[in-house]
Amino acid sequence: MTFARMTAVLLPLLFICASVAAQIPGITPQSPVTFSGYVKYLPSVSIPKSGDNRYDHLLHQRFNFEYRFLNDFSFAASMRNRLFYGDSSRLPGYDRQIGFDPGYLDLSWNWLQGDRLLGNSSLDRIYFDWQPDDYKIRFGRHRIAWGIATLWNPNDLFNSDSVYDIDYTEQPGTDALLLGKTLGFASLIESVWAFADNWEKSTLACRYQFNRSGYDFQLLAGKNRNDLVAGGGFAGNIVGAGLRGEISYFLPQHADWLGRLQERSLVAAIEADHTLPGKRNSLLKGAILYISRPENPVNALSYLQLPLTTRSLSFSRWTGYAEAAFDLSALSRQTLGGSLYSDGSWYLLVSNAVSLADNWGLLLVWQHFDGRSGSLFGTDPVDRLFGRIQWSF
Repeated sequence: MTFARMTAVLLPLLFICASVAAQIPGITPQSPVTFSGYVKYLPSVSIPKSGDNRYDHLLHQRFNFEYRFLNDFSFAASMRNRLFYGDSSRLPGYDRQIGFDPGYLDLSWNWLQGDRLLGNSSLDRIYFDWQPDDYKIRFGRHRIAWGIATLWNPNDLFNSDSVYDIDYTEQPGTDALLLGKTLGFASLIESVWAFADNWEKSTLACRYQFNRSGYDFQLLAGKNRNDLVAGGGFAGNIVGAGLRGEISYFLPQHADWLGRLQERSLVAAIEADHTLPGKRNSLLKGAILYISRPENPVNALSYLQLPLTTRSLSFSRWTGYAEAAFDLSALSRQTLGGSLYSDGSWYLLVSNAVSLADNWGLLLVWQHFDGRSGSLFGTDPVDRLFGRIQWSF
C-alpha cells in the first residue's frame, strides 16, 4: 500500500470518528489535542586512523501529534524530517539506507538529493489506540518495547536498536496489531502480530508479565520471521543494586533464509546498576551480552550502519560493558562508558549533556572504535565526534 492510499483510508476514518465523538457530550477531554516536537542540529566528524576525515551536518525536526476522541480511544502520528549535508551523502547506497523503510507500509521517502545533500521524511508512528477497562488494542505503526534491560534487549523482538546511535531516542516503530489485557498488579498478557508481505517475514508473539517476591518477570514465545523463539526476562534488585536480565532462543524454520545460512542461536544479557549516595547522583552500570552464533559482518562500517536484530546485537560471542555517570552540576551530566568484545575490539564513549535553558539542550559525544590487530574495530579504527543542540516544543 502506498502512502497516498494509506492516507485516503485513514483520513476519512479519522474525521468520521471525530464527528461521532463530538456528538457525545462530556465524553471527550477538555484538551483532546496534544502537539509537541523538537528541532535539532547535529554536526559531526569521523576521523579514521587511515584515510580522509568525513564531515557531516544533520538538521533534524520532529512532530508528535495525538488526538483523543474519547477517554479510552485516541489516534497518534509522529513524523521526522531530516536534512543531511556532508561527505556521508556521497557514499554509495547512502540514500537507499536513509530512505529504507523496513515496515509493511513504505512511509519513508527521499525528497531532496544533490551532490552532498539528502532530504528525507518518514512517519515512524501512526496508530489508533483503544484501552477500554483492562484491555488494550493498538493498530498501526507504533513502538513495541518488550525489553527489560536498558542496554541490550534479547526480548525486544520488534524494535531492536543500536547502542551506537545517539540521535534516535524515540527508536523505530513496527507495523502491527497489539492485543493486551491487564490481569492484576504488575501482571498482563499481550499478543502482537507484526504483519509483512508474506507469512515468512511476519512476526507473531505473545508475552506474559507477572510479579513474584518483589521481582518482575516475563515469558514470551512465538515466531520471529524465520525463527521460532522462546525466552524470558526479569527485573529486581539485590543488595541495593538494580538487576535485570533477558534471554531468547531462536530456532530457524528454514536452514537458508534470504540467501544466508541460518543456525540456532541463544542470546542472553544481564546488567546491574547502583546509584551512589551524594549530590552528584552518580550511577555505576555493568552489563554482559552472550550470543552463541554471532553474525560475521563484512566490516565495521557496514555493521554500524545496518539495522540490528535481536540476533545481531553484537558481532562477538561475548561483549562486556561498563559505565559511570555523574552530575558535574545541576544542569550538566557526564557519562563515561566502554565495551570490550571477545574478538579483541573495544569501544569507548564520553558524553556530556547540558541543559542550556528551558526546552534547550546541548549534547557533546566522543566515540572511539579500536581493537587489536585483526579484530573488527581494530581493522578500521575511527573516532567520531558529535555536537547536538536541541530545542523542544
